[in-house]
Amino acid sequence: MAIKKHDFVEIEYTGKFKDGIVFDTTDKKTAEENKIYDSQMEYKPGIICVGEEQIPKGLDEFLEGKELDKEYTVELPTAKAFGKKNAQLIKLVPLNVFKKQEVMPQPGLQVNIDNQLATVLRVSGGRVLIDYNHPFSGKDVTYQIKVLRILTDPKEKIEAYLKMSFNLPDIKVEVKENKATITLPIELPPPAQEPIKKKLIELTKVKEIEFKKPEKEAPKKDIKKPENKPETTSQD
Repeated sequence: MAIKKHDFVEIEYTGKFKDGIVFDTTDKKTAEENKIYDSQMEYKPGIICVGEEQIPKGLDEFLEGKELDKEYTVELPTAKAFGKKNAQLIKLVPLNVFKKQEVMPQPGLQVNIDNQLATVLRVSGGRVLIDYNHPFSGKDVTYQIKVLRILTDPKEKIEAYLKMSFNLPDIKVEVKENKATITLPIELPPPAQEPIKKKLIELTKVKEIEFKKPEKEAPKKDIKKPENKPETTSQD
């Protein structure tokens, strides 16, 4: 079965730079052997929607027309991988910005500034040179990739898309009679819900999407401890 645009597929992959150094993988053993293992990561096949650029553009395009259970190797030039270096995305930031967040910047440290990921290049005096380019920008890469299955369940598709989009735990999805009910751990304002609803209806073919408000935890009742009464002894 050939893979088509907007198919949801489960994939396993390993990405390498041109010199053979592994920079990303879905396999725990490969991560350990190449000394990139991260205990915060969950090493297992990932689910993506083909054509939605949830993976590097060139890899996304490559998947169309490929078959299940075959391992492919694809070389991606910089423009089709993580993009070229943009000099305008290298900026000086006052050291005070980091101090306010109780962060000590050091070369190579990845930081989040104004919800943008950046890499510290140099610290000099009261200023920090940071790079907003993707850490792997400017590099040609190679991927080994295998598609394990094509998803058919709308519930699983919606869960996968939301997890990829929001990277949030505890996403709950129920699908009944072509209507999907979604509960996120955070509440999305109505204007933010509409484009997501439109996209999910397009990709999963459900007829209706509803976002429910996050479930609030019941208030904890104070449990009174029994009073410590002094022990009494009977006297004869």
